[in-house]
Amino acid sequence: MKEKVENYIDYIKYERKLSNETAKNYKYDLDKFLSFLEKENIKSLKKVDQKTVQKYLKSINNMNPKSISRNITSINNLFIFLLKERQINNNPCEFIDRPKLKKSLPDTLSFEEVSSLLDIPLITKYDYRNKAMLEILYGSGLRVSELISLTLRDVDMENDIIRCIGKGSKERIVPINDYEKHFLKEYLNHRNLFLINGDNDYLFLNNHGRKMTRQGFFKNLKKILLEKNIKKNVTPHTLRHSFASHLLSGGADLRSIQMLLGHSDISTTKIYTHISNEKVKKDYQEFHPRNSKEK
Repeated sequence: MKEKVENYIDYIKYERKLSNETAKNYKYDLDKFLSFLEKENIKSLKKVDQKTVQKYLKSINNMNPKSISRNITSINNLFIFLLKERQINNNPCEFIDRPKLKKSLPDTLSFEEVSSLLDIPLITKYDYRNKAMLEILYGSGLRVSELISLTLRDVDMENDIIRCIGKGSKERIVPINDYEKHFLKEYLNHRNLFLINGDNDYLFLNNHGRKMTRQGFFKNLKKILLEKNIKKNVTPHTLRHSFASHLLSGGADLRSIQMLLGHSDISTTKIYTHISNEKVKKDYQEFHPRNSKEK
């Protein structure tokens, strides 16, 4: 059974080209499922039926619905793969119900909050780096994984574009605005100060002269948020959401936003129309004279 799971993980990594993070999550879920099967004395995936899967899901019902849903996806996709490979005869997850997930709108910052966040006095080399990273994150709507993976070769100042590798190893070309370009040049003038023990191709470096990590960037972001007294629950992804929301409210076409974000399905992009509608509703309730609560 372990060999079949390993083959499946290799398949999603090297053939489907899913990210290492996604493959890691799948493996974590499937290893946990295999441990359960071993305890149940089930030694072949051919012997797994719907009742077995239901019993496993009952054993993890203390998890949040999102985690349970992900476990179902991991197990279901494994069996779909085994069916295609003709290693099993049926998929025991075919009629398994998923928990209902509460749809929540992503958090965004107002334009004023973004302006405050990006208003960083440029004193130290870290200020120049953090300023450039935040400008690109908000200005081009990159994922933080895409941002920290940028190399010097990925930036084309002459044509005002950045080449990034998104989910599924898909390449995407995104434009950079004048602010991004200006502060990126400022950072590049200070980038050599980060270099230790030779050169490094990655664009953004940490204080050890190595590639900036997600954790390191988030730590820097939290420090800046504290300094700016912005008390919202802000993550690097919040800036990507704000980028899309501000574009939409400014009149940008949904298809254009989809391409800029690198969404394969426009239904993912449509979440930002809900954010825009919520803002309209809030403004109506707050400012319409006939909607006053004092009557």
